[in-house]
Amino acid sequence: MVGIVVVSHSRALARAAVELAQEMTPGRPVPVAVAAGLDENTLGTDAVAIAGAIGEVDGDAGVVVLMDLGSAVLSAEMALEFLEDEARGRVLLCSAPLVEGLVAAVVTAAGGAGRAEVAAEARNGLAGKQSQLDDTVADPLPVVSEPAAQWSTARVRVTPAHGLHARPAARLVAELRAVAATVELRNATTDSAWVSAASLSGITTLGLRSGHDMEARATGEQARSALARLTALAGRNFDETSSAAVRPEPVNTVSTVGTPLPAAPGIAVGPVRHANPGPTLASYTPSPPENVQKHSPQLQKQALEAALAATRIQIVELRERLAHQVPADEAAIFDAHLALLDDPALLGTTLTGIEAGQLAAQAWVSAALQAAEQLERLDDEYLAARGADVRAVGDQVLAELLPPSAATQNHSAPGILVVEDLTPGQAAALDPDVTPAVITAYGSPSGHAAILTRARGIAAIVAAGTDVLDLPDGTTVALDGTTGELVISPSPEVVADFTARAETARVAGESALRSAHQPALTRDGFRILVGANASTPAEATAARAMGADLIGLVRTEFLFLGRETAPGVDEQESAYLDLADAFGGERITLRTLDVGGDKPLSYVPLPAEANPFLGTRGLRLGLRRTDLLTDQLRAIVRTARQTPVSVMFPMVSTLDELLTARRLLNDVMAGEGTPLGLQVGIMVEVPAAALKSAALAPYVDFFSIGTNDLTQYTLAAERGNEAVAALGDPFDPAVLHLVRATVNGAAGQAEVAVCGEFAADVRAGALLAGLGVTELSVNPRSVPQIKQTIRQQDLGEVRESAAQALLSASAQEVRESLRRRS
Repeated sequence: MVGIVVVSHSRALARAAVELAQEMTPGRPVPVAVAAGLDENTLGTDAVAIAGAIGEVDGDAGVVVLMDLGSAVLSAEMALEFLEDEARGRVLLCSAPLVEGLVAAVVTAAGGAGRAEVAAEARNGLAGKQSQLDDTVADPLPVVSEPAAQWSTARVRVTPAHGLHARPAARLVAELRAVAATVELRNATTDSAWVSAASLSGITTLGLRSGHDMEARATGEQARSALARLTALAGRNFDETSSAAVRPEPVNTVSTVGTPLPAAPGIAVGPVRHANPGPTLASYTPSPPENVQKHSPQLQKQALEAALAATRIQIVELRERLAHQVPADEAAIFDAHLALLDDPALLGTTLTGIEAGQLAAQAWVSAALQAAEQLERLDDEYLAARGADVRAVGDQVLAELLPPSAATQNHSAPGILVVEDLTPGQAAALDPDVTPAVITAYGSPSGHAAILTRARGIAAIVAAGTDVLDLPDGTTVALDGTTGELVISPSPEVVADFTARAETARVAGESALRSAHQPALTRDGFRILVGANASTPAEATAARAMGADLIGLVRTEFLFLGRETAPGVDEQESAYLDLADAFGGERITLRTLDVGGDKPLSYVPLPAEANPFLGTRGLRLGLRRTDLLTDQLRAIVRTARQTPVSVMFPMVSTLDELLTARRLLNDVMAGEGTPLGLQVGIMVEVPAAALKSAALAPYVDFFSIGTNDLTQYTLAAERGNEAVAALGDPFDPAVLHLVRATVNGAAGQAEVAVCGEFAADVRAGALLAGLGVTELSVNPRSVPQIKQTIRQQDLGEVRESAAQALLSASAQEVRESLRRRS
C-alpha cells in the first residue's frame, strides 16, 4: 500500500488533517506519517524530520508527500537529498491541497491504488470546491462530452429510520469522493431539483425521508462504478449501525410553560448562571475592518482556513475525550459536525462572499444561516432539526473568526447553568466541578446533550419552559435530576430538604461502594444477582472493581463491526478470554451476534428493508448465515472449556428458531467437546417470546429480558424517534405484565434476568425483584447502588408493590404507587 507523508508548518493542523482523513476509511488503515512543526508549539518544517517520516512509511508501493506552504516544499525537496537513490525514486512530491488532497489520497491508497493514481486523486481534491466556484481545476478529471441525456442513472430506496440526515449523507459523500465521476442526486418522491453528491448540506436539503426514492445520475470515466457504490451503500442502510446512531434531537418550539423532565440523575442547590453564549450566527453584527489591507480576500480566506482547522481540532479532541465515556453511537454526532466543516456548498458560498468583499466572519455567517434555514424549513421534523447541527458548528467557527474579546466564554462562575438548549459540544465541554447541574428550556431526556451530561456526572432537567430563561442571574434554585423536581427561590426548609437528600445520596453512594463486593440480599434473605454489561477488558475490569457478581451481557458485535471481513474463531476466542481474564475468571454472558437490519455488516449483504427493526436481525441473521453463527459458537465453546460462560441468542420469536440454534450448538460441542458449566439462554426482546416463555423454558437455562427493545416493540414506539419516545416508557404496565409473564413461564425451569437500561433505575430494581426477576445486569458504575437498593428491600413487601403496579393504568400511576410505598 502507498505510504503518505504530511508536511505542515503546524503539528496540530497536520494531526487533525490525518485524523479527518482516517475517519473516511474505518477498518482500512493507510500508513501515514507526520513531519510538522519544529515542536508542539513552534511553526516550521524540518528536512531531516521529513526524511525520517518518509522512511517510516516507505515500501514497495512508494510514498506520496503532501505539503502545505512554500517553505514546506523546499524542506521536502531537501529531504529527498538525504535518501538513497532507490528510496528517492519511490517518492512523489504532490502539489495537492493539504487537507482535501490528504483525504482523497488516503481513500485512494486504501483501495490499493498505485502511487501515481494516489497523487492524481490528491491533486483533484479541490475539484468539488472549484466546480462550485467555477474555478479552474488544477489537475482536472477527464472531460466528459456526453450530453445530459447520456448520463447513467440509478434509483435507490432511503432506508435509515430518520432518512438521509447528516451522518449517512456524510458517508455517501465519502463513498463517492475518490470516484472519477460527476454525480448528482435528487428526491424522486418529491420531484426535487438536482444537487451535487459532493455537498453534504445540499443532500440533506433534499428532505430524503425513510421510504423515499433517491435518483442518482452520473457521468464520467467511472460513472457506472459510482452508481454501483451508491447502490451498495444503500443496500447497507447507508452504514447506519444502530437506532441510537440516528437518534434525533428535538425541534425547538416556542413555549413559555414547561413540564420539567428528568434527564440526568443528581441533586443540586445553587445560583442560576446564565450562559454568555459569545458570538452566534443569530446575534452576529458585522463591523468595518480596522485595516483595509486585512480585508483583502486572500487574508480573509486564510483566516477562514485557520478557523476551520481550529474548530476541527476542538471537535476531534471532544470526540476522543468522549470515546470512553459514552456509547460510540452517541459520540458519532461529532463525525457529522466534522463533515460540515468540509461541506463544499457551505464553504463555496462562504468563499463567494469573501470574493465579493465580505469579511470572512460575515460571509461564513451568511452561508451557515442559509444552510441552517433551508433545513429548518423542511416539513420533516427530524431533518429540520439538523439545522441545529449547522448552527452549532457555525457558532464554533464564528468564535474562531472573531477577536478573543468578542468570543469570551461562558459560565465560568460556579452555579447551575440555565440555557435554551445545549449542543452536544457544549454539553461535552462542561466541567462538573463548575457546573454541577443544567436546566434547559427546551430539549429531551433522550437527546444527545442529555446523554452527554449523564456521562459527565452532571444533573440535568430539560423542557423546563422559557420562563426559566427570565430568572435573574444568581437566583437560587433546587433540582433533582432523577425525579424532575425544580423549585425556584426555595424556602430555607426546601433548601434544607434538598441539601439533606443530596447528603443522604452521597453517604449512601459511599456506603454502597464500600459494600459493593458483598452479595445483594434482601432483608428477608433472598439473593438477587447484580451483574454488569461489559464488552471490553477495560469495562470488565471496572465491573469487577464495582463488585459485579457476573458479566450479564457482552455485546459481541464489537468484534464484527467496522471491518471488511468477519473475525476468525481464534480471534474471537482470544477476545473472549481476554475479557474473562479481566473479570477474574468469573462467569461472563456472551450474546451471539446481534446485527442485521438496522445494524448491517458490510461483508454480509442484505436487501434493503422498509422497517429494519422488524427485519433480519439477531438470531434471524445468524440462522441465515450459519457459517458466521457456527464460527462464533465454536469460539464460545472453546472459551467455555477454560472459564465459566453463558451463551444467549438474541431476537428469538419462535420455538423453531431456538431449536435450530440449539442444534447448531450441539453440533459444535460434538466436534469441540462439551464444556462443563456452559449455560444457554435467550434474550426476551419481543412480546411473543415473553408470552411463549413456558414453551421455550425447557430448552434454556435462563431468560434475559432486554427492556429497551421489549418496551419499543410492546408500545410500538421506536426509542430513537423523539416524536414517540415518551410513549416508550418501561414503567408502562404492559411492559411489566410481559416481565411477569416471562417469570411465570420460566417458573421451576429457568432463571430470569433483566439486562436493559431499566434494570439500572433504582426505582425499578426492587419492582423487578418483586415481579420475580432474580438477576439484574447494569452498567458497571450502577452496580453498587443497585445492590444497596436490593439490600434495603423485603421481598414480601416488594411483591405486594409489584402486584399493585400490575393493576395500574399508566406508567405515571406505577411511579406514584412506588413513591407512596417508598
